[in-house]
Amino acid sequence: MFKQQFSGDAGILWSLVIFQFSIFSDCYDIYSFMIILQHLVEIFIKMEITIDLFMCGFLLSVPKNCFSDNMLPLRMHGLVTSAGRISAGYSSLTTARKKLQEELGIALPKDAFELIFVFPQESFMNDGKYINSEYNDVYLVTTVDPIPLEALTLEETEVSAAKYISYEEYKSLLANEDSNYVPYDVSGQYGQLFHIIEKRYKEKAVARSLTLQKQISRYAAVSLNAELTGITESDREALIYIVKAAAVVDEIFYLQVVFKLALDDRSSLDDNEAFLTTTHSAIQLHPKATRAVKGWKGLEYRASFPIRKPSGANLYPPDMDKMEFEKWKDNLEKYQQKEATSFFTVIKRHSDFRLDSSSSDNGEGGGHDLYVVPYSEEHHSLLAKAAEFLHKAGDIATSTSLKRLLHSKADAFLSNDYYDSDMAWMELDSKLDITIGPYETYEDKIFGYKATFDAFIGVRDDEATAQLKLFGDNLLDVKGPQIVAFNLPNDERIVKDRGTSMVMLKNLTDAKFKLILLPIAEVCVAKKQQEFVDFNSFFTHTICHECCHGIGPHTIVLPNGQKSTVRLELQELYSAIEEAKADIVGLWALRFLVSQDLLSKTLLKSMYVSFLAGCFRSVRFGLQEAHGKGQALQFNWLYEKGAFSLHSDETFSVDFSKVEGAVESLSREILTIQAKGDKEATGLLLQKYGVITKPLEVALRKLQDVQVPVDIAPSFPIAEEMLKTHEPSHHLVK
Repeated sequence: MFKQQFSGDAGILWSLVIFQFSIFSDCYDIYSFMIILQHLVEIFIKMEITIDLFMCGFLLSVPKNCFSDNMLPLRMHGLVTSAGRISAGYSSLTTARKKLQEELGIALPKDAFELIFVFPQESFMNDGKYINSEYNDVYLVTTVDPIPLEALTLEETEVSAAKYISYEEYKSLLANEDSNYVPYDVSGQYGQLFHIIEKRYKEKAVARSLTLQKQISRYAAVSLNAELTGITESDREALIYIVKAAAVVDEIFYLQVVFKLALDDRSSLDDNEAFLTTTHSAIQLHPKATRAVKGWKGLEYRASFPIRKPSGANLYPPDMDKMEFEKWKDNLEKYQQKEATSFFTVIKRHSDFRLDSSSSDNGEGGGHDLYVVPYSEEHHSLLAKAAEFLHKAGDIATSTSLKRLLHSKADAFLSNDYYDSDMAWMELDSKLDITIGPYETYEDKIFGYKATFDAFIGVRDDEATAQLKLFGDNLLDVKGPQIVAFNLPNDERIVKDRGTSMVMLKNLTDAKFKLILLPIAEVCVAKKQQEFVDFNSFFTHTICHECCHGIGPHTIVLPNGQKSTVRLELQELYSAIEEAKADIVGLWALRFLVSQDLLSKTLLKSMYVSFLAGCFRSVRFGLQEAHGKGQALQFNWLYEKGAFSLHSDETFSVDFSKVEGAVESLSREILTIQAKGDKEATGLLLQKYGVITKPLEVALRKLQDVQVPVDIAPSFPIAEEMLKTHEPSHHLVK
């Protein structure tokens, strides 16, 4: 079916992050201090009050021994404990939290700890006969004010005293190799610490504001509305509750992808690297972090803002890697392995839970530190709220199929079983079309297992929907009674039993074409071919792209006879190769439909030139994003085959004599890899072609010079108006 979108920011896959910024001045009274711990010596809490340069917090360094599998030596930035060996079941983050609490009596939640860098360190043992290699994880805790010394509870066997000292003096002492301090090479990798501090605090508010405005200008603001004619009064009332449920789902989305930060600013503008830092994030009061001091309200810290977004977002512990997960999973029962790799579960640590709950359990022995939590438990309060709104909407809605969808989706939020609700979505036949729940797995860059919550609220365009029947009738491998551009669900059980459905977002696609694709074509496409860039080709290829998500293998049989899925076998590489497949096979499908006289032959040139311009659009999302990496793969393959040419004026054109064969060869390559579930071949293909090559550099530089927007930042006035009301009211939606 064809629908017009007007709500559901969290689910807009082309523009997942909507930015809201507040510019901070440098006039705050901020203090700075870091903790330097030494075994049976003094503890130094370093503080400096300045105008231009300030830093606050604790600095913790936890080494990971490369040679030991079951024991890790512990050091917290200068503290080497004599009995400081901990179980490998503890992560470095958990270790930092534990030792801070044990040595200084400061108990803080994990969102207070920011991993700022990792550096290697070697030490010689047994008169130089052995080399011990360690990787030190360096954490920073940023506080608003200094902690009163009397609030600390020192472990006397490890710590003798505490005092304040400026961080600049600390740098000088290290540089001079003062014997009272654990040695670190400030001119080497450890010097990152001081570089980070200076970059963070010396930059003036005016300069930061100008840079920020330049970054924001990369996103073109656009207001999107929808035609509500034909929607019954009851359904309009139900719509208000549905929009409210979507707003709750939006909250869950940000909890899943922004590492549980309560931020004043959300910023990750380039390849998942933050523009703003922890110094701009929200202040959290933790009055019980230390012992109480008269006249002091308690410790205030800033929620950590990762320098780089964790690969697993907030779907896994931020310090978990693939090896730890696989080792844990391999020791689980089959049904537990299924839960661990489920779309609808989050992975957490027992040790974090024990620290958060102040449990006396030391966690040693017994099971592994990782465990599974269903989304229905992890986000219970928000999902219960969203479910209540959906049930109210279902009670009001007039369409039988819409009622079924809303009630079943509300039940799924609390049961964590989405099969029935997704089947109800597949069978939806309503002027209002609702897609809400956990679907896409783009944010899980570790494995591609975990789905994030999306919300799309659409009004079906019946005339345009009827035109899409052509694609469903003639692309034979696309299953399902209706073609409803996202293609869902991803659950292989439903794909096998019922197929997939496609939703086209016409107003969003139109905005992207006018504000982004046309300006890109004017800059990057040769003048003689610019006339071939048109909306019809762009939109029709988008339709085929979504159709082709349903084409090709999903459930496969491995060489050993075991049944699996392409997603499970390709893991974190799946999203990029799947987006490339949908794109390139979609282009092949267009050519097929033209050859069958089902589409006009006027598309033959326009579809290829529009695709060329689209390559530059998607690559600008960055190679960390699935669509960007997949598009780089396609462009570079076609360029290598001579299908695309770069001219002396730094514009590009399509060689129509070569493009058809190049498209077919890449389609065959990707489909074959997916059919085999060959992760190694996928990795090699992406490693060779999914990169920024010289021709792409030329295009990206030109687009940056003329400041063509990277994407759109949509607003939805109808939905915004609905969110302002407490009870449904007819005049709001007429």
